[in-house]
Amino acid sequence: MARVPPVPHPLAERARRVLRAPAALARGARDRRRARRAAGTGAPDGAGAGALGTARAVSRPRRWARALGMVAVVLLGAWLGLLAVGDVRVPVGPMNTTMTLRPSFDGGTKINISPLGALRLDSHTAPVRLDVNVDQLDPARAGALVDHPERLSGLQEEVAADVARGTLGLAARSGVAVVTGATALGLAVYRRPRRALAAGGLALALLAASGGTAYATWNPDSVLEPKFSGLLSSAPSLVGNARSIVTEFDVYQKELARLVTNVTKLYDVTSTLPVYQPDPTTIRVLHVSDIHLNPASWKIIGSLVRQYRVDVIVDSGDTMDHGTAAENGFLDPVEDLGAPYVWVRGNHDSRVTQKYLEGLRNAHVLDEGRALTVAGLRFAGIGDPQFTPDRSRPLGAEASQELAGARLASALRDQRAAGTPVDIAVAHEPSAAREVDGEVPLALAGHLHHEGMEVMKYGTRLRTEGSTGGSGLRAVEGEHPDPIQASILYLDRDTRRLQAWDEIRLGGLGLTTVEVSRHLPKENQPGATPSPTVPGGSPAPGTTAPGTPSPTAP
Repeated sequence: MARVPPVPHPLAERARRVLRAPAALARGARDRRRARRAAGTGAPDGAGAGALGTARAVSRPRRWARALGMVAVVLLGAWLGLLAVGDVRVPVGPMNTTMTLRPSFDGGTKINISPLGALRLDSHTAPVRLDVNVDQLDPARAGALVDHPERLSGLQEEVAADVARGTLGLAARSGVAVVTGATALGLAVYRRPRRALAAGGLALALLAASGGTAYATWNPDSVLEPKFSGLLSSAPSLVGNARSIVTEFDVYQKELARLVTNVTKLYDVTSTLPVYQPDPTTIRVLHVSDIHLNPASWKIIGSLVRQYRVDVIVDSGDTMDHGTAAENGFLDPVEDLGAPYVWVRGNHDSRVTQKYLEGLRNAHVLDEGRALTVAGLRFAGIGDPQFTPDRSRPLGAEASQELAGARLASALRDQRAAGTPVDIAVAHEPSAAREVDGEVPLALAGHLHHEGMEVMKYGTRLRTEGSTGGSGLRAVEGEHPDPIQASILYLDRDTRRLQAWDEIRLGGLGLTTVEVSRHLPKENQPGATPSPTVPGGSPAPGTTAPGTPSPTAP
């Protein structure tokens, strides 16, 4: 009789499966651990090891993507926070200002004087820049300074205290702004409070690291060499005396020459920076060169003479373009510039040009090493041995320049031997001026149409001026017009040493930008040691004579 197997009851079968489940789970866990060990020791096989390796390879790019996403959220959120609530409004002296931090590749400080332009300082190197916006001149505070001039003596300390207070407030507000911005954006992107808080913490750490970098690279001497840049076409006129500056601050002028005056006045007066300030005895020399028949140059030169109270103008040649007698009338404004005009012949100036200038009132022509005393300074120079209005470069031109420079150097030695040493030597081409190294403290040249300053091997400082005429009609030949350049040299009246110089750069034909940069010789920087003297007993360029205070900020 055959046995019939029992039919399991459905409830009993379900109970058995439930009882076996823990054992199945345990076996699965053991299999997974074996696969991980095999993958970690490089043991062959298995499908589990291969699958685990693939999973790791896939998760690595995902981790990088998540990290980059977090960085993007932190940076964007911090920037948005700074834009929204990261600025502080602080009264600084007679001005109302707004301070803020901005992301930057090179750091520094930017003082915006809208709509005039901006002052830039290389104050620090960090991924954040300090922006100070001068919103307006407060009439009440400015009027108090006008009514009580004695308060000006304490204005610098007041401004320093105001800036320090504003900076502390800015640091606190910026910290709140970056944390708030990064946290809010993190919450919007991830929708997880933990990730949002992590974004805020990273943003605060980034701001702290940037602040530490700025502190470590802080350069307080940057205020000695500020750069002003702005739009002449929108510069307001600072007309009249101090009272009218307050009451007519929004008056605008249209004339180019007067706008140059106003921008440079703003640079010297309105910035309240502790920059070098020449005293009334300082000799101010305006160095121009390579005018090349640009009639606008005379208006600019006249404006600079009035603004800077220039004592003497030095033109290092190429005033003309072809040197013909028909061009001589172009030189007539020299008589009305308001300062003596010292001139040497350039390679675009002819002997006819030189003879005409010699007959003009106010003009002083240098040639063949002859020395003249003008405005308390002793000058000597030599005309360019070449005359090349066709822009040719004849064979032996460089040798002729060096020979001319050697003749000038010999004349300088003769002057020193006679007890009348020369303070400034002038030549058109730098190759000629280099020959006087060691014979004179300062040499001036042009010709290259770009400016430069260097101390040569034997101590003579060579200043090469750019084109004060923006290269004349040549400005239309290239894609970009050449700028109009000039410089103001400040010399001590007793030692005739160079104390500082301002480089003035205006946009070329069709442009209206202007930059004014102040520079101090390294020997005049705080804590610098005096350099040896140039042969002849005159101090080396830029050195401080014993007992003479350094021309640093007051």
